[in-house]
Amino acid sequence: MKRLSIDEILTKSELRDTQITVQGWIRNERGNAYVRFINLNDGSTIHNLQVVADVNNFSEEVRKDWNTGASLKVEGKLVASQGKGQNVELLAEKITLLGASDAEKYPMQPKAHSMEFLRENAHLRMRTQTFGAIFRIRHGLAFAIHQYFHERGFYYWHSPIITASDAEGAGEMFRVTTLNLENPPKKEGKIDTEADFFGKATNLTVSGQLEGELGAMGLGKVYTFGPTFRAENSNTARHLAEFWMIEPEMAFYDLKDNMDLVEDFLKYLINFALEKYADDLQFLDERFEKENKQKKKEEQAEMGLIEKLRFVVANDFERLTYTEAIDILLQSNHYKKKKFQYDVKWGVDLQSEHERYLVEKHFKKPVILTNYPKAIKAFYMREDEPLADGKETVSAMDVLFPGIGEIVGGSQREERLERLQARTDEMGISEELWWYLDTRRFGSVPHSGFGLGFERLVLFVTGMGNIRDVIPFPRTPKNAEF
Repeated sequence: MKRLSIDEILTKSELRDTQITVQGWIRNERGNAYVRFINLNDGSTIHNLQVVADVNNFSEEVRKDWNTGASLKVEGKLVASQGKGQNVELLAEKITLLGASDAEKYPMQPKAHSMEFLRENAHLRMRTQTFGAIFRIRHGLAFAIHQYFHERGFYYWHSPIITASDAEGAGEMFRVTTLNLENPPKKEGKIDTEADFFGKATNLTVSGQLEGELGAMGLGKVYTFGPTFRAENSNTARHLAEFWMIEPEMAFYDLKDNMDLVEDFLKYLINFALEKYADDLQFLDERFEKENKQKKKEEQAEMGLIEKLRFVVANDFERLTYTEAIDILLQSNHYKKKKFQYDVKWGVDLQSEHERYLVEKHFKKPVILTNYPKAIKAFYMREDEPLADGKETVSAMDVLFPGIGEIVGGSQREERLERLQARTDEMGISEELWWYLDTRRFGSVPHSGFGLGFERLVLFVTGMGNIRDVIPFPRTPKNAEF
């Protein structure tokens, strides 16, 4: 008999009263002297398949290996369940042990474990209900990203992982070298990067944006979706050293086009998860509610997970300028009562607490902030006309979501050669980015793009509280296990 997935078995009614074969891991096992009940899971669904084994048909020698974590192959007849909690169950006729599990040593016992414990056992945590749900949803969102862009005429663009530029200008990069670090070749007292593999200093990419712009200048609309790396020494619940980014770049798009696209894109992805992963989200919603009740009243979320996701899909995002946002914050009781940890004034880079106030307290919906001060944004963003008071802004946009603050950053890119070169000259990178400036020399056009941190999206959709729990093997300061 062909092996079936548990998802197929539980959803296809025509399989009832037929002979089937299933393979999976034991989640738990219970019973009495006459019958044993094995909850089997194979990762295809959050639900288990109940296997019913008549003790008379299986020796004690066989039954002693039915431990949590062990893997089995079960053959038998699928029938309507006689008990509560499931519609069907499998009457086992033959059970083959595929892989034993020591009941005393297996870490993932059927009980509550702390998130930290599960991170320490990340090689096994995907067998739990919580992480099974998270990683199925992660897969679904990744699939939906490709589907969305493909259906709208975008081309999947592969930006390089190893680059010689720092797209963000932050300087916090992981270096790539083949030099002998114990005794590197030197020239004029410094490490001779010309002797390195690429003949120059290179690093792991912090963003595929600049190369994405090159693609858009010939193909019209492209998107990258790949790993990016930041060597920030940030040991927080919101930062990773290795994470995945989605970065579309579109020729002939202005800032409004960019905002329209990002709002439609995010709603599409969230709606996809709601429709395709309802069971996983229901489980995570119940988990979210339990955790929410344990928080201090002032820290509790007003909406449940699924309610929040539906709310985002159903409502237009609020759009306002950075200047308008600063005015709102300055007029807020929160500011007047000195509840903000960080200062609020025009020109500061908004902190997460400011972003969350706008989203969660003031507007109570997602927000798109635009036209940030030029001084706090990247060199490639298009300069706006100065404000009435002479302040300089750029055509930037950030999308702010409840619970996590900024989820997307983007802008209309500076297409005017003289303006862009003035910025790169200021930073001393014009020579290094000659190829980037060339796109403004030959057929430059208005264009825009944005970056979505994939893990932040998964964090929002799953309701998890720590970004390390939405990527299989998190890379953080002092941690590169597995």
